[in-house]
Amino acid sequence: MSSYDETTPLAREVADIARRRVALAEQSLPLPRRTRVLTVANQKGGVGKTTTTVNLAAALAQTGAQVLVIDLDPQGNASTALGVEHRSETRSVYDVIINDVPMRDVVQKSPEFDGLWCVPATIHLAGAEIELVSLVAREQRLRSALETYLAEQTFHYVFIDCPPSLGLLTINAFVAAKEVLIPIQCEYYALEGLSQLLNNIKLIERHLNPDLKVSTILLTMYDGRTNLANQVVDEVRQHFPQQVLDTLIPRSVRISEAPSYGQSVISYDNNSPGSLSYREAASEIAIRGEHNRGAR
Repeated sequence: MSSYDETTPLAREVADIARRRVALAEQSLPLPRRTRVLTVANQKGGVGKTTTTVNLAAALAQTGAQVLVIDLDPQGNASTALGVEHRSETRSVYDVIINDVPMRDVVQKSPEFDGLWCVPATIHLAGAEIELVSLVAREQRLRSALETYLAEQTFHYVFIDCPPSLGLLTINAFVAAKEVLIPIQCEYYALEGLSQLLNNIKLIERHLNPDLKVSTILLTMYDGRTNLANQVVDEVRQHFPQQVLDTLIPRSVRISEAPSYGQSVISYDNNSPGSLSYREAASEIAIRGEHNRGAR
């Protein structure tokens, strides 16, 4: 019977999930001594950017970290997935960057986990690109508001979810952060537009934020049954050996379903393969951050 179990794909998968659950349960993740601000960006749409933002934030909050998500996408999908109010009349990140409302007056606690908070986005953010053009220090407005808030409130991680374009909102996100996290889907044309994104990040670094660097690349929507997915993984790892996480985020029904319930996959189905993968990615980010700090 045991030899049959060992050669059954389902049994192997169940055993693997059990092993990963135990390994995660036994981990104690280091907390950064200074707030890590990560902008999650990719000019290409549909790469799992918001999904990655929400689930990494939830995974880190689940381990005891204090985590803030800033939803800078007018669609407000991160706000939806974290279960926070973002109807049009709700005070939001729009009021912070356009009307100078303090971030503390806008931030909401997510019902997901104790240490998880969100600055929501509303539909008003769609017009912010035009309104920002005429404002003083238009590229610095998010950073100024965030620095003021972090001086009075302690967070271990801040994740900023960007719109899939390089406008003034995304520039504000790059200026406010020290790290960029790029999700790349394991599909055809995965690297399309990536060189342009990296060039834009270099421009921001040169002219507006000398501390900015691409610290993390996460491969998403992985389907190990296809040669293409494995080719993409190899190609990205060849180009970015230092930045790519070992963890691969699989294509997953559970990951896709969770936002419709106003949840991350971490709280929706904590032990599903998709949840385990995001928890493992979060663990890598925490551990790598500690190693990088020690190396400096």
